[in-house]
Amino acid sequence: MPNFIVKTHQKNTSYTGEKIFILNKGLNSGKPQKEPFTNSFIIIFANKEDAETVYWLAYSLWKANFWRQSLYGSVIPFLRIDDFRKDFSSKVTEMLHDFEQHKKEVIALRLLEQQENHFNKNINLIKEMRNIILNRYCKKI
Repeated sequence: MPNFIVKTHQKNTSYTGEKIFILNKGLNSGKPQKEPFTNSFIIIFANKEDAETVYWLAYSLWKANFWRQSLYGSVIPFLRIDDFRKDFSSKVTEMLHDFEQHKKEVIALRLLEQQENHFNKNINLIKEMRNIILNRYCKKI
């Protein structure tokens, strides 16, 4: 099981080692990212493999809306660090119980993310082409 430390991210602090950031405010609480969010927790790891493994576990929990049940607040919901630590550690342990299945799931998620990025690039190109054609057409009139 990966060893990690969960802390509240401080804006001007530099961290050593491998890390991921978890958004802790708003309806997207629990969203992992490699770059810091303004309102986030930081998870620090000893090595890159552990960081990559836990990133995909955090991504899965976020996409499954796992953290919605732990949100507090009515205007801007937020995730408490103690709740996050407790629930996240137990879920990581549970999800890594079958590590071979986890590796297969990560490969599938990476492929889906690549396809999604590819489709988003194509959609942006289509939008650009539409704008070019419409601008050219409007200039003729």
